[in-house]
Amino acid sequence: MADVVPAERLPARTIAGYAIGSLATGGFSTLPGLVLVYYLTDTLGVAALAAGILVTVAKIWDIVIDPVIGAVSDTDLARTGSRRRVMVIGGAAIPVLFALTFAVPAGIGTLGSGLWVLLAFLAAATAFSLFQVPYIALPAELTRGYHERTRLLTWRVVVLTFAIVLFGAGGPALRGAAADPRTGYLIMAIVSGVLLGVGMLLSTRVVPRGVRADSGRRAGIAAGYRAGLDVLRRSRPFRALLAAFALQGLATGMMLAGAQYVATYVLRSEDAVTLLFLALIAPALVFAPVWGAVARRIGKERAFGIASVIFAVAAASLLVLAVAPGPWVYLPVGVAGAAYAGLQSLPMAMLPDVISDDARAAGPGAAGAFGGVWTAGETTGMALGSTALTLVLAATGYAERVAGETVTQSPAAVTGIVVSFSIVPAVLVALSLVPISRYRLRRADIDAGESAREGAAA
Repeated sequence: MADVVPAERLPARTIAGYAIGSLATGGFSTLPGLVLVYYLTDTLGVAALAAGILVTVAKIWDIVIDPVIGAVSDTDLARTGSRRRVMVIGGAAIPVLFALTFAVPAGIGTLGSGLWVLLAFLAAATAFSLFQVPYIALPAELTRGYHERTRLLTWRVVVLTFAIVLFGAGGPALRGAAADPRTGYLIMAIVSGVLLGVGMLLSTRVVPRGVRADSGRRAGIAAGYRAGLDVLRRSRPFRALLAAFALQGLATGMMLAGAQYVATYVLRSEDAVTLLFLALIAPALVFAPVWGAVARRIGKERAFGIASVIFAVAAASLLVLAVAPGPWVYLPVGVAGAAYAGLQSLPMAMLPDVISDDARAAGPGAAGAFGGVWTAGETTGMALGSTALTLVLAATGYAERVAGETVTQSPAAVTGIVVSFSIVPAVLVALSLVPISRYRLRRADIDAGESAREGAAA
């Protein structure tokens, strides 16, 4: 494990060790969002609206449990000086629980299949949150430097982007490795679950030790919610940043869940989902460091706003798919991918600044509470993205199917798929510009706070 690093330059091993955790965060955020609703509707025969409800219930559980996990993480930090314990538990459990989500036995009926997926995914999501909530809190404890946090989070997003490519393209490829769709999904889940666990456990090696910051916070359900409400109430920059990130999570969650439907019913090829993912994510591998450089020049918040505008314009242009589907779609999707790198790396680099600003005013020891609320907000956005998609599908007459069946979707259903992939996400990201404009924390505020802290320590 690593020791706490102050404002000086972070060693490469710390950056690499922290970044590898995003193999798990990228994979778990991507693969269920990409295939879970489609698995329910097109392999298990669950109605679109019911599938959306099942996924939403699982995500609501995340929202319920994340603040509690944040409080547990802060209490562990106070007692032991490290957040590592709960992260290791999550990393050890995720391979089995993720595989169970896609291990639905044949012959238990639509209702039984839906309940199996719900319970298994609830358990898998809990294991993921045990890792993710303290993982989100770590950057504020790994470095105090304003630009070092950008550097740390930039490389995290590079790995995150790689994970999205790996799981987004590799998951469907593994699914197609078997003739029977159920077997294909299970192979995909076993391999993916092992990779998720490996990323989580490797990342715990850089968790700082000796960070004893006991401010009287204790674990527990009520304590977790109180701590989460406290940080929301007292930190205006956090409220603004969280609102923007949640709106953008809703937009990207809707596009993620809709990509398979666009491939199948608009581009007329299930395999096109892999190309859509490569077009969206491959540019982000290149542009994550670019957004880091832009942020160093003009500030994180301004760069975040610019990336959001670019993404919204690119998404809106995809509405043309309704009348002219074709390979041209990969160009605007690629532009959206370049902007997506900024939508991920910049708010994540701003979050540690918010935590440090709060610690200066209210005392240290609440990073886990911030991580819990942040993860709950992100989860809410992604969950509602899938739900919003299923609502549009149900409203426009989408016809579900079981494995092996062939159905023809109505023109209204195809239009609904396109709208869910284009104009609705564009509007949501445009709305996120309002809270971005209300984010008032600047580099000078962070540097002044750290200087005061170092002076008091001296």
